[in-house]
Amino acid sequence: MLLIGVDVGGTFTDIVLADSDKNTTTVHKVASTPADPSEAVLRGVQEICERAGVGMASVDHIFHGTTVATNAALQYRGARAGMITTRGFRDIVQIGRHQRPQHYSIQQDIPWQNRPLVQRRYRKVATERLAPPNGAVIEPLNEEDVRQAARELAQDGVAAIAICFLFSYLNPLHERRAKEIVQQACPGVFVTCSHEVSPQFREFERFTTTAMNAFIGPLVRDYVTHLADGLRSRGFSGEVHIMQSNGGVAPARTVAELPVCTLMSGLAAGVLGGAWIGELTGRRNVITLDIGGTSADIGVVTDGRFGEASARDTYVAGYPILMPMIDLHTIGAGGGSLAHLDRAGAFKVGPQSAGAQPGPAAYGRGGTEPTVTDANIVLGRLDVHNFLGGAMPLDSAAARRVIETLATQLGLPVLEAAEGVVAVLNANMANAIRARTVQKGIDPRNYSLVAFGGAGPLHGVEVARLLGIPEVIVPPYPGINSAIGLLTTDLKYDIVRTAFLVSAALDLGRMNSELADMERTLAEQLAADDVDITRTVFERSADARYVGQGYELRLPLPSRELTDASSQEMLARFHELHHQEYGHHFEQSPVELVNLRVTAVASVPRIGAPAQPRGGSLKEAWIREDAAVFRRGNELKTFATSFYDRSRLPVGQIVSGPAIILQTDSTTVVPPDCTAVLEGSGAIAIRLTSQ
Repeated sequence: MLLIGVDVGGTFTDIVLADSDKNTTTVHKVASTPADPSEAVLRGVQEICERAGVGMASVDHIFHGTTVATNAALQYRGARAGMITTRGFRDIVQIGRHQRPQHYSIQQDIPWQNRPLVQRRYRKVATERLAPPNGAVIEPLNEEDVRQAARELAQDGVAAIAICFLFSYLNPLHERRAKEIVQQACPGVFVTCSHEVSPQFREFERFTTTAMNAFIGPLVRDYVTHLADGLRSRGFSGEVHIMQSNGGVAPARTVAELPVCTLMSGLAAGVLGGAWIGELTGRRNVITLDIGGTSADIGVVTDGRFGEASARDTYVAGYPILMPMIDLHTIGAGGGSLAHLDRAGAFKVGPQSAGAQPGPAAYGRGGTEPTVTDANIVLGRLDVHNFLGGAMPLDSAAARRVIETLATQLGLPVLEAAEGVVAVLNANMANAIRARTVQKGIDPRNYSLVAFGGAGPLHGVEVARLLGIPEVIVPPYPGINSAIGLLTTDLKYDIVRTAFLVSAALDLGRMNSELADMERTLAEQLAADDVDITRTVFERSADARYVGQGYELRLPLPSRELTDASSQEMLARFHELHHQEYGHHFEQSPVELVNLRVTAVASVPRIGAPAQPRGGSLKEAWIREDAAVFRRGNELKTFATSFYDRSRLPVGQIVSGPAIILQTDSTTVVPPDCTAVLEGSGAIAIRLTSQ
């Protein structure tokens, strides 16, 4: 079976082709095309098939991590969207909860006010009203209000319409009817309802999530359609699956209707790829560090499982998004990050990036500002003749020129300036990891750092040193590890229902009935996507809190029918989780189950374990000795550094630093006082012998 994974980054688009029958893997990178990401995807897929000697028609599945939705949200580049909501609640998405993201700042950015996803003039109202706790109809939907709103929005030229009524998560009757009316009045317009997107309480977050689905909907729908058509025209007849924010994949047609589920698509694949490497190497606790050309993405895998972000943490581009998401963090730090002095004269690296065009000065595409890649070249840590396996030679003279300009601005020697660029970037990433570990009660010293992406192995050891992490794991194909992560996941669908059940009067009959009905709903959705239900596992959970708390913790539920005994075990587990998260718990306090959740996980074809490294000997792997610069204490020193060909490294033999290990998709730096060894899994383990 032939599987292709495609991950689109800010600088490069990474492609991996896995032949599960022959257990072979082919990797490829092409420059991203920001104006139309599908161009790079289509070109890269065609080229990797030619390189592997297979026809597009013989490929069974393509799995794709996309940044189209992410970039549209970050750049505020979506469709003109309209909204129809309950009369009197037109401004919920603008008012929010009267909470300031930064409590004490007088110069803060509030995205939903400064950059509303739906402009006020495109927000219309309709008379209707439902009431909790069961969604009883207090005032019927005024259908003429909906028709009038639809006509006005059509005249305004909106490309998408979000329908958001109060309490629709309890009863979707009015939203369903309003959608029918809007689709009749506005054919071709992208229409989405809040009960379809996020059927749970918290109206501001639910409305904002639905507005985001409308804002990015036409763009993602057109992209997915164009990509699928382009693949079909090249002979591909299989299924295109898109990575979702929850770490699972979904068919392209499903994503076209619910694009908001892909806001963390490309980022999630990296965490999955890191978790897969941890499993292959026998390491259950890993921190994943994916450094590309534009950003660094950080995830934490504990005991082989990645966490899911809580409702209070699920923000994208500053907007609250109520969708299941892997708990990860992104900062603007990568090989293309620009080194500059800000208006106050402070030295900064990122978050601005040179991107794919023009890219770093060393790319020779017109870049004139110093980047991290340029600094690494000046320090001798990148081989300008072997970048991308020699397919893209780098201009070392151009890199030195821009670093010299920066050094003049800083009043430092050139090497000090170059090392300062790298040091600031490493410190930024270390601080970001502390925020996801130390500040959450996790000791990073008990974890391994899995460093990947084009620049991850370049910086991984120095970042680990700042955190006291004892070892760094470099995957077999670090530069395309996120693309490989796409081939390690399952088909995954989520469903949520707001319940508001209190432990003092827990209605087990209602809980069991609701959970069973949710599983039936998911089974119908899977059947519509031609998924074999016998290959599906249903995972149950609840959003739980102590009565009176504002936010919830995710509480696993038994897969079997709940009984009095199992419900007591469930509540005891909540107390444990609360203690782990906050350092205290209250066993005598009543617990409230706010939302019930079911996740359907259906297995899809996966990549197999990589073939054992052929290896050779250190003598065969050795390429040359050259000068590279590293800081030791307060002093910069130039070291005679051995360069090795990774494909020829022997398994189990120690490589002493300083050393630089070359391969097509990335470069691994082993600083002085460190040792590296190629393990039988194909991964390189770098151990920090001094801290």
